[in-house]
Amino acid sequence: MSSAFEWPIRVYYEDTDAGGVVYHARYLHFLERARSEWLRSIGIDQSRLKQERGLVFVVSRVSLSFRSPAKLDDALFATCVLAERRGASLRFTQELRKAGSGKLLLDGDVLAACVSADSFRPATLPRDLFPE
Repeated sequence: MSSAFEWPIRVYYEDTDAGGVVYHARYLHFLERARSEWLRSIGIDQSRLKQERGLVFVVSRVSLSFRSPAKLDDALFATCVLAERRGASLRFTQELRKAGSGKLLLDGDVLAACVSADSFRPATLPRDLFPE
């Protein structure tokens, strides 16, 4: 549905375990940043979306395949591709690659649901947010 959006990431000490390898849960942070920045790049301010329309996005499913470890001080880039849009959800394919070599470190599939900020019940995606 969309072309790949890329967001640069640097691995900091706080992202790693005692061996200097990125802790597995930190990869979710990296992918979240890329999705958030993709939304910002297409003009969607998540704070305003919540305030003005009472809507938020929540991750409802994640599938990750770890291919190779990222390490302390690595320069990476996370990609985000909108693969599918449904009535109340967005499905993304994402990758984390090493900058320079492009070596694939992780790939995944993420389903983000649009929900009411008050009830956290599914809510229809406004058509004007993601025009065809």
